[in-house]
Amino acid sequence: MSLDKGTLIYANLTAKVKDTNEAVDTTREEDAKKMNVFDATRKYEPRLFAVGDGWLLSGLDDEVRKMDAGQRKEIELSPEKAFGQRDPTQTRMVPLRKFGDREHELGVGDSVDIDNRVGIVRFIGSGRAQVDFNHRLAGKTIVYDFEVVKKVEGDEEKLRALVDRRFGDEGSKVNFSFKEDDVEVVVPEEMFLTDGLQIIKRGLSADVFKYVPRVANITFEEKFVNKTPEKPAEKEPEEAAAKTSEHEKTAERKPRRKKQAVEAKA
Repeated sequence: MSLDKGTLIYANLTAKVKDTNEAVDTTREEDAKKMNVFDATRKYEPRLFAVGDGWLLSGLDDEVRKMDAGQRKEIELSPEKAFGQRDPTQTRMVPLRKFGDREHELGVGDSVDIDNRVGIVRFIGSGRAQVDFNHRLAGKTIVYDFEVVKKVEGDEEKLRALVDRRFGDEGSKVNFSFKEDDVEVVVPEEMFLTDGLQIIKRGLSADVFKYVPRVANITFEEKFVNKTPEKPAEKEPEEAAAKTSEHEKTAERKPRRKKQAVEAKA
């Protein structure tokens, strides 16, 4: 069997450079620890991918389409199918003064931004730095340990997966509901100031229209909750009047008991 183009899947992967075992990426905590790249602030779990839609390297995508849910295999990608061959013309000698305050701190291997292009410093000497604008993995063969954990099926499951992808760790706080062919997405008040919220909404809408085609409209509701403590309920007029009358009767009885006590003493 194989996976159709546009199929949403959850997958685990570990990628490393073939010749050096340099870690490239992993969704598995145990592999991150083995490769000494474990990050305690990161959540390791299967990642969402859309097969054949450019969410993966094209060479990897071609191989994944041949797999099925529950299958795990090792996939080796040549430089041409991974990050491309190194292009010698993509290197420049840059005067150190162009790095401003970083001039005296610059080191080989540092990542720098020159004229809106990101490159790696390969050499420093004679007042200049050689900057390589090739991808850092260009020219390298990459080996993937790839497992298709499950296919995402059913409109609600797909929508939940797409919401979580766009909102990240906060995705579980975002609720949604279907009303025939329309979807209402409720964003809680605590997320109103999320950076790029409007971009997230637009991206989620595009994802939903593509992968849940039955949806015709998406409405985003920003929900405010009244957090003011409730005031004690006021007593009913009749109840209050009854208690006032009883209090008055009690007040009238007290003096008479005192007078009777005095007369008895006399």
